[in-house]
Amino acid sequence: MEFKHISVLLDEVLEGLDIKQNGIYVDCTLGGAGHSKEILKRLNSEGRLIGIDQDSDALKAASEKLKDFNNVTYVHSNFTNITSILDELNVEAVDGILMDLGVSSYQLDTDERGFSYMKDASLDMRMNREEELSAYDIVNGYSEEDLYRIIREYGEEKFAKRIAQFITDRRKNNSINTTLELVDIIKAAIPAKARREGPHPAKRTFQAIRIEVNKELEILDKAIEGAVRKLKKGGRLNIITFHSLEDRIVKNKFKELENPCTCPKEFPICICGKESEIKIITRKPIEPSSEEVTNNPRSRSAKLRIAERT
Repeated sequence: MEFKHISVLLDEVLEGLDIKQNGIYVDCTLGGAGHSKEILKRLNSEGRLIGIDQDSDALKAASEKLKDFNNVTYVHSNFTNITSILDELNVEAVDGILMDLGVSSYQLDTDERGFSYMKDASLDMRMNREEELSAYDIVNGYSEEDLYRIIREYGEEKFAKRIAQFITDRRKNNSINTTLELVDIIKAAIPAKARREGPHPAKRTFQAIRIEVNKELEILDKAIEGAVRKLKKGGRLNIITFHSLEDRIVKNKFKELENPCTCPKEFPICICGKESEIKIITRKPIEPSSEEVTNNPRSRSAKLRIAERT
């Protein structure tokens, strides 16, 4: 299947990065390379793009899409390793970094990846298929208490307790092997009235399991810190999030890095010595236009936050 992905908030990202023709830029989640291709078009022969992705399918597809550019470096890794990645490439600092935290359309639409609650597939959900932990392991191996915790915290699902109970009850007889088996269990756990309202009844639980499989929230805090400290003065960090948990982490981390002082408020001057590392460019996140949402419904929940290195 072709690796297709409509780049979300493309114009806003390009403006937010404030691209310099001879700059060095990092796309931490290369995916379909839509953002990267447009960044590369704005660079001259001295400019450089470093594309990181933990999905080897994404890297292969991106290298084909960007084959006309000879100033791209591809790295198969998780962007939480950005500091060590750039150190190994002997890159001291960069002019801009993009993190697009969404699941790519390719991953959602490729049945065998197991991300979609609309297609029957093995329970997988690994963005990096070299990792061991899969959705199958979580659904069939986690305790009822741990299932409840991740579905409640990562999915913000109010029926998390019933869903966790129904999962553990069902697997007593046979293992749960496919996405649609899991969807049926979730539907049975959620009262009929609630199933008829709002998004697909399995959406929040699938989100929660995907986040747990890929440790998406655990790595984000560290990744932001690493990215900021690899920016040149005036360099920009752009982060696109797709749900409230991610956005809250980005918002709070930006605030912490902009105002790291830990002195009590009543102190007349700062004595902790912690200095601001960034200036927040977007006090409120940038959201897609109604036209973009119409053309690409998957962009609906996207939010872009931008910070600049001080």
